[in-house]
Formats: sequence, C-alpha cells, structure tokens
Amino acid sequence: MKIKYLIITLCVLALFSCSTDSKKNDESSKRPNILFIMSDDHAYQAISAYDNKLTNTPNIDRLADEGMLFTNACVTNSICAPSRAVILTGKHSHINGKTDNYFPFNEDNVTFPQIFQKAGYQTAMFGKLHFGNNPKGFDEFKILIGQGHYYNPTFITKTEGKKDYPGYVTDIVTDMTLNWLDKERDQSKPFMLMYLHKAPHREWLPAARHHKEFTKKTFQEPSTLFDDYSNRGTAAHTAEMNILEHMNWAGDSKLYPEVMAKLNIEETADWDIAAFHKERDRMTDEQKAAWDASYKPVNDEFIKNYAKMDSTELMKWRYQRYMQDYLGTIASVDENVGRVLDYLDENKLADNTLVVYTSDQGFYLGEHGWFDKRFAYNESFKTPLLIRWPNKIKPGITNDEMVQNLDFAQTFLEAAGIKEPEDMQGESLMPLLTGNDAEWDREAVYYHYYEYPSIHMVKRHYAIITKEYKLIHYYYDVDEWELFDRKNDPHELKNVYDDPEYKDIVTQLKSDLKDLRIKYKDSSEIDQKLLRKFLESKYNK
Repeated sequence: MKIKYLIITLCVLALFSCSTDSKKNDESSKRPNILFIMSDDHAYQAISAYDNKLTNTPNIDRLADEGMLFTNACVTNSICAPSRAVILTGKHSHINGKTDNYFPFNEDNVTFPQIFQKAGYQTAMFGKLHFGNNPKGFDEFKILIGQGHYYNPTFITKTEGKKDYPGYVTDIVTDMTLNWLDKERDQSKPFMLMYLHKAPHREWLPAARHHKEFTKKTFQEPSTLFDDYSNRGTAAHTAEMNILEHMNWAGDSKLYPEVMAKLNIEETADWDIAAFHKERDRMTDEQKAAWDASYKPVNDEFIKNYAKMDSTELMKWRYQRYMQDYLGTIASVDENVGRVLDYLDENKLADNTLVVYTSDQGFYLGEHGWFDKRFAYNESFKTPLLIRWPNKIKPGITNDEMVQNLDFAQTFLEAAGIKEPEDMQGESLMPLLTGNDAEWDREAVYYHYYEYPSIHMVKRHYAIITKEYKLIHYYYDVDEWELFDRKNDPHELKNVYDDPEYKDIVTQLKSDLKDLRIKYKDSSEIDQKLLRKFLESKYNK
C-alpha cells in the first residue's frame, strides 16, 4: 500500500515539475517588448556614463550599468529628420529619399514599425517624429508638430486631431508613455514602443525646476573652444556654428529684447525677437514668473559686465549660458527616463524588454567653438547608444565596434524573431549583444551629409570611417579631402591627407570608400540639380 502511495506521489510531482518547466519555457519563449528611447541632439559627452565632466545622468547610466554601452555608435547623416528616416527604414538617406530636413519623406517606404504591427506587436509612438503627421505602423501615436514646443505644446493625435497639453514637454511625453503602458496597451501582446523626446533640441528652454538650478552652475570649457581650424579645409573655416558669432542672443543666450536694445546688440538672422516672444507667449503667468526669477538676474549681471567684456570673455560667457540651458533640458530627460525604467521594474516588464537609449545624432558642446552637428567629425557623427536586455546582454559591457543607426531596424526585427526585408542596408547588432562578436565583421561605416547651402553652411561631404581613420571628401562647390588619425589625433585637429606617411592609407581608404558607395548604391549626384535650385532660391546663395 505504501508503495502504491509512493508511486502516486512521484507521478504527481513529475506532472507538477513538467507543468512548471512548461511555464518557464513559455516565459522564456515570449517575444520581447521593444522600448526605443531617443532624444534630439543629445551629445554623448552629456551622458555621465560616457563622460562625467559636464553633468550627471544616473537614470540613463542605469542602462550602461545593466546592459551595453557603445563607444563607436554613429549616424549615417547627422541631421534630425534624415536620421529618423534612416532609423525607421533601415536604409541610407539616398535610398529612403529623406536626404535633408526640407524634402518630404517618401510615404512608399516600408518602416520597421509597420513590420512589427503586421507580425502581431502592439505599436505606439509618443513625442517628436519631426516629419509627417500620420506615422504608419502605429496603433496609437501622439506626436509634436514639427520641432514642437517646450512649454504647453500642441500634439497631433491619432484619434483627436491637434490637441494642446499644459505643462513641460519632456514630462508630458513621459506621462503619455506611462499612461499607454499602464492603461491603454493590450497586455496579451508584446509591444514596440517609441518614446521620443524633443529635448535637448535648440533653442533650449529648461523646465522651471531646472533653469532655477542650472543658471547658477559653471561648466568646464572644452580644450578646443578657441580652435582656429588650422590644418583643416575650407568647410571648417566657413561653417556658421560658432557660439560667439552665430548663436542667437534672445533664443539661445536668453537676453531680453529690452536688454539687447539698451546695449545695441543686434539679433542673428535665423532667430528673431518675435520668435522669442512667441515662445514666451506659450507660457502661463506662473511659468513666466518662474522664468523671470531665473533669467532676469542673468540679464542684470550681463548689463553690468558687457562694456568690459572682450571677445574672449564674451565667448566664455556665451558658452556657459549654452551649457546651463542645454544641460538643464537634459536633466528633465534623465529624470523622466528614470520614471519609465522604474515602471518596467515595478510591473515585472523589465526582464523581457529590450530597452535602447540613443539620440538622432551627436552635438557640439563647444568643441571647436561650435554648437549644432552636421559634420563627420566625432562630436557630430558619434551618437550615444546604450542597450539593456536582461538575460541576453551581460551587464556593464562596453563595445567599441562601428555600429550605426542604420542597424537599429534589423536588430529589433531579429530580436523579435521577425524576418527582415532583403532591401534593408544595416546589420543586426544581435551578435554583439549576445556575446558572439566573432560573427560581426564590419570594419568601416559610410556617412553622407547633403544639406548645403543651408543653415550653418556645412558643406556637403561623404566619408568612410574605421576605428583608426576617417577619410572625408567635400564636394559640390569644392573638391577637398581630409584624413584624420583617430587614434593619435582624437580631437581631429590635423588633416594628414597630404602627409607622405599616410599615402598608402589614403590609397586604401579611397578604394574602400568606392566599394562602400557601390555597396550602398550611393551617388553624390543624386538629385543635385533639383536640390541646388531649391536651396539657392531659399537662401539666395
């Protein structure tokens, strides 16, 4: 009798064990959620996981501590809308058609969210898309109109049309994201969620809680703040991105119009005082009062010192003003990223969610005396990339492979077990994420910038970049080459293209560049006549 009971007990335990194992297998075989977080113009130098000299971003840093940080992540075209088009399509700008911020995005493009939606994922987008009012492939979206506004912004919604939301944009986008995660999504489906911040895009308007704090801070200057561009070509000498000469006084440095009038300071052409008033008019009386409490003392102090300031002192002052506001907007991004990561943890979603934090490109934070982006130089070309995926990515790993925003679509598709379209041009990062580095064989990436003549006047150029070297060709109205030794000249201060010691390297890189242009089906002549006619009429160049 005892033997009979023993056999029954063992059978029950075996069945229970099988059931438990089955549940574990079910959990492990679930398709992962994808959370894609992207900010606008967030320099890698302004993330403390990369460099803690300027600011502290503990929540974004969590992704590096718990996942993988890429030190050579880069973009194919360093400008907002084209970068987003590359990410959505997995194709270079000349293939997806969005070569600059002016020409419309070709709606015939198939985007990776459409593929996810077709494969049974629930999809949503909240924040800044930059182009188009009806993004394809999303069950739900609420997107800013164009660049959007920092205060009390207007969103285009899928079901309600245009709608105004009170508050600060970074908080609002996060509220929308958390509300969708908590109350609106179908919890029986995996999700692909794009959480896209406006910040820290120019002109930088921090939240009240941050401009109060950051206007009192002082930041370390970059060693190249007063770069004279010797040993570089025409493009560096003629670009209009200098902090002293080309930043707006009202929009960027936050001088009040009456202060500018009193000091006889004329505004720059690309941002006038009327635009500054338009931004302030969006604020409530309470928001304006908080703004004045922070910025009126800044203006008063400037009035006292302006007559005594030479060009060097003015440059230093404008650099500090730039960093105070730029980094102040990032403080809100970091706080809100923390809110979303906390939600994933608290709702047991973290283990099965691949989280990406990136930017649409890099940004100059005073290096070479500049702000903005566009060049193939490091601060513009490189972008932050941090990826966490528990049980797949070992925590605390740093990777220096040449990866691009071109690769994101295929990475997400492979992670979800979805077949990628044959015409995508990137490479899935899955071998790197899962420790199979031997399967990764890319040695060089391709870059192409088109938007010239235009704001900031950065000349058109294309480039090949490896871990060791960067070869750039400027074309259209010039024919010049630059070669930088990335290992021995990390600040890219000396063009060694004509140095005899680098002759063989130039020859090899030119050959490799030709091969890359064939591989990616690029031609620098694409739509050049049409583009030139349009831009010359717009900018009278």
